[in-house]
Amino acid sequence: MNRLRKGDEVVVTSGSNKGARGKIEKVILDAARVPVKVVITDVNQRTKHTRGNPQKNDPGGRIQQEHPVHVSNVALYNEQLKKPGRVRIEIGDDNKRYRVFIKDGQRV
Repeated sequence: MNRLRKGDEVVVTSGSNKGARGKIEKVILDAARVPVKVVITDVNQRTKHTRGNPQKNDPGGRIQQEHPVHVSNVALYNEQLKKPGRVRIEIGDDNKRYRVFIKDGQRV
């Protein structure tokens, strides 16, 4: 079970976008199926310049794209505490795995 999933609300903890909050759009995995990077909505945007192609009716121009952020630079947002927090994996009484915030023990 991964600590971060698509749709989770996260906060960027370091880098040029420190403090930015958004939802995870995509989780990028490595060869061992371990999450390495995440793409977050409206965070870490870059401008890409594209050339127009008149045969395809493509005018070209500048496009804003979200670029990935490394997993170590984001933390899951805790709604109760209103700040980011760390998460651990616990096994419940029904033998299912749950993500639990370390600070207050709330299940995600």
